[in-house]
Amino acid sequence: MNLPNKLTVLRVALIPFFVLCMMLPFGDGLNRYLAVVIFIIASLTDLLDGKIARKYNLVTNFGKFMDPLADKLLVCSALICLSGSQIPAWIVIIIISREFIVSGFRLIASDQGLVLAAGWWGKCKTVCQMIMVILLIVNFDFSFINVVEQILIYLSLALTIISMVDYIWQNREVLTKGGM
Repeated sequence: MNLPNKLTVLRVALIPFFVLCMMLPFGDGLNRYLAVVIFIIASLTDLLDGKIARKYNLVTNFGKFMDPLADKLLVCSALICLSGSQIPAWIVIIIISREFIVSGFRLIASDQGLVLAAGWWGKCKTVCQMIMVILLIVNFDFSFINVVEQILIYLSLALTIISMVDYIWQNREVLTKGGM
């Protein structure tokens, strides 16, 4: 297993620790700071694995499949932890639904022997969601930051929908080849 794939696996392995810190209150708010540190480290592995894979020609089918899946697991875990208290549940449902739709689309492609990499819009969506999650976890109590958080929530929602439509459109031959 190459370094980029190890970083992807590390990102997945950090998720239970992140969720534990989010869900179990301890240390008078210390849990949120530990959670954000874990989330940032996990998010940075996303940046590093792709750069290393492309720079050293270490791109693999495992990485093309698992990297976006690891992102989905990390971000969706955070959204579920923040759902209702800091993000409206209906937005979380739409975002997670998009992830299921795109994952299902990837499964159809996989049945056809295709591995579809994440698109540009999807990468933008992921970065926006990760920044949003970091701000929401830290939960600064400043009016300006609160406005930025709200903008990021709705920008993440918009990018979620745009990236799904773009992804399916760019890979529409998967649907026509699959007999749909």
